[in-house]
Amino acid sequence: MRDTRFDEGCETVLGLGEVGEDQAGLVGGKGAHLGELSRLDGVGVPDGFCVTTDAFRRVVERAPEVDALLDRLAGTDQDDRQAVRALSAELRRAVEEAVIPDNLAAGITGAVARLGEGAAYAVRSSATAEDLPTASFAGQQDTYLNVVGPAEVLRHVSRCWASLFTERAVIYRRRNGIDDRTVRMAVVVQRMVLPDASGVLFTADPVTGHRRTATVDAVFGLGEALVSGLVNPDVFTVRDDAVVARTIAVKQRAVHALPGGGTREVAVEPQQQERPALTDAQVVELVRLGRRIEDRFGCPQDIEWCLTDDGFRIVQSRPITTLFPVPDPVPGAVERRTPSVYVSVGHQQMMTDAMKPLGWSMWQRTAMVPMHEAGGRLFVDVTPRLASPASRAALLDVMGKGDPLVRDALETVLERDAFELPVPDAGDAGDAGPVGPPAGGAPEASVTEADPAIVAELVERSETSVAALERDIRTKSGPELFDFLAEAFEEHKRVLSDPLSIRAIMAGMEATWWLNEKLGEWLGEKNAADALTLSAPGNITSEMGLDLLDVADAIRPHPEVVAFLTDVQDDAHGDGFLDGLVKLPGGSAAREAIDTYLRRYGMRCVAEIDIARPRWSERPATLVPLILDNIRNFGPGAAERRFEQGRLRALRTEQDVLARLRALPDGERKAEATKRMIDQVRAFAGYREYPKYGIVCRYFLYKQALLEEAGRLVRDGVLDEREDVFHLTFQELEDVVRSRRADPRLIARRKEAFRSYEALTPPRVLTSDGEAVNGAYRRDDVPAGALAGLAVSTGSVEGRARVILDLADAELAEGDILVTRFTDPSWSPLFLGVAGLVTEVGGLMTHGAVIAREYGLPAVVGVDQATRLIRDGQRIRVHGTDGYVEILG
Repeated sequence: MRDTRFDEGCETVLGLGEVGEDQAGLVGGKGAHLGELSRLDGVGVPDGFCVTTDAFRRVVERAPEVDALLDRLAGTDQDDRQAVRALSAELRRAVEEAVIPDNLAAGITGAVARLGEGAAYAVRSSATAEDLPTASFAGQQDTYLNVVGPAEVLRHVSRCWASLFTERAVIYRRRNGIDDRTVRMAVVVQRMVLPDASGVLFTADPVTGHRRTATVDAVFGLGEALVSGLVNPDVFTVRDDAVVARTIAVKQRAVHALPGGGTREVAVEPQQQERPALTDAQVVELVRLGRRIEDRFGCPQDIEWCLTDDGFRIVQSRPITTLFPVPDPVPGAVERRTPSVYVSVGHQQMMTDAMKPLGWSMWQRTAMVPMHEAGGRLFVDVTPRLASPASRAALLDVMGKGDPLVRDALETVLERDAFELPVPDAGDAGDAGPVGPPAGGAPEASVTEADPAIVAELVERSETSVAALERDIRTKSGPELFDFLAEAFEEHKRVLSDPLSIRAIMAGMEATWWLNEKLGEWLGEKNAADALTLSAPGNITSEMGLDLLDVADAIRPHPEVVAFLTDVQDDAHGDGFLDGLVKLPGGSAAREAIDTYLRRYGMRCVAEIDIARPRWSERPATLVPLILDNIRNFGPGAAERRFEQGRLRALRTEQDVLARLRALPDGERKAEATKRMIDQVRAFAGYREYPKYGIVCRYFLYKQALLEEAGRLVRDGVLDEREDVFHLTFQELEDVVRSRRADPRLIARRKEAFRSYEALTPPRVLTSDGEAVNGAYRRDDVPAGALAGLAVSTGSVEGRARVILDLADAELAEGDILVTRFTDPSWSPLFLGVAGLVTEVGGLMTHGAVIAREYGLPAVVGVDQATRLIRDGQRIRVHGTDGYVEILG
């Protein structure tokens, strides 16, 4: 259909040479990249033009049914695949049948005539939400090859527009948080290349992330044979201008263009089927070309190429969006000319989610060692410690005790011939220390006597420091606040580095290691310290869970309050529920119980090391499902009863162990040493959790002060909303406060980057070459089909798996086994209602492991991909003593 009405003066058709990288909004991601490449010396790009997004927008605006269908699609649940499929089909049909104005049609056919009316063309979709650094949209919209004649080009332009609403494209946009209405479609029309070979080049290894390793997939004929899966490609691996590996496939079929348009499959001559599609020299030449393109766009590229008699032609280049970013270079890395090795902080802190810039930059400011950001996560450079034989063994030892997979990943890097560690320069210590605690041997009583007064003194010191911070920070605002925070951060680090505190933590940890080692040797007991630490005194995190049982006790007798809480939603609209409580019989007592709990624990939340996360005091409705679970699953007085049961069990275990030791040769000496270690572990194991609690207390005070400052910035028109400050680093926020100016474009870019980082899985170990190394369990004691992990809390339990990724979604029944990615202290109240624990992340001394032992909960952590391999509702058996999980069905 044609129509003569169309706005004059609108640029609807532009030659590739007229567009560049900054015009993605006009010609889409693909068009912008190809336009940029067409001006890069030495890069061959087939001639062509772009039908701009203005053309698409104006055509669609003249089809009102499209707008109505978009309204219906926006109101559809993304999980309702049938409705999405039906509406997508209607949208495609409406767009494909939309009127193309005569002057737009003339512009397209005129461009075709200039390139050659009788030539064949590739007509390719180029959406504005495509080939982005954060989302590639590869294969989501359509491409049509060997289109011959102006009329067919016009028809396929409409088909490309319509492909914006394929079901796969709609679902992909929703998963990436992109509104269907904000996306526009351009179309790239290029002279068709009839290649001898074609394929894909990745300028970084798409599997490992290694930036100096490129991979080339190659087939005979058109690349459609590769994309459609018709044939297996030849695969070449290139590093440092040399082919280091190759796999030559038997290529029985190829796709070629037909003279009159379209494509067809053809048989490859038998004598040619095992011939490489490219020579090694051609592969190296292609990779060099890819490196130039990578340098131009500033990130690794996924490049589609064709080879003709005239050489290589590039038909598409997009960022590889699945790679984990590389940390900023550390000082001296260039001079060393060797890779740096980084260990994940998140795996040690049991929080591997992406952090917003204010969160990770404040953690950097208050941490005891330098930390480097990548992908919204923090990493510590351990290269110098690996380089020195004197420190390497100690580093591997402490890493292995914390997380065996980290140790294995580091050893994997060390064992590779291609990795050469730098020789440390004089005085080059790199980062000040490993992520975990310092290494140590068997403890001695003289290091820290098992005196409870030591812990009491440390707690008092921390409370005094926090109280002073709370008093003083209230009087600060504007630039004065940031001057004050600089001093507060120094006090923060002084408290963390208190020698007595470190000795107390290490005394508990070393006593645990000693008991496990010696009682395993003397009595054949595995993880013997687990039962001996049950109900250890002074554990602020386990007390947090028990205290929530007391809150349930205060609410349980009041049925109207229970019914009211059942209807509370855990979102921003549900947090006024506390005011509603007082209107109910028993509501005042219920509110007082919750308020008392929040006064002590309200600064906590899931992923609490990120200051941007909402705290329980800010969103108290988060606690409601946990309180209701406690009401359903426990009776009155459960907190005191559980603690006493654990204490008595630990006492009985101690008596049994000492009696068995005395019956051994040299038994009195062994029993005496063991008793000293038991006293030490019970005196100090609980304190292991307190420094983190002190950090979070301080963080909440920092956050409150910074949000008050953000409120002033909003009132002054400097920021649009308070939460924008979370997308600035601490230094950037200080600069905004001092200058009273903010860059909204920077904040928008940060929000977009954060969304992309959320989809990435951080590795345990990362090199400066971008290689992600996660380690493996090298064990022969795990039954076939079982999932290996790290044994952190003894016992065996069988039950229903509850795969929970969000604390707010927790709904547990007695005997359930919690399966999740990671747990930090905020998950501890949930531990009371489950029979076992399985996590993807964790180590022997991380918070989840400590609390699992405290509650006597069989637990296995560090189970790779547990939340994917175990389905919610499956029956599983957790072997907490031996460190594996069986899936029973």
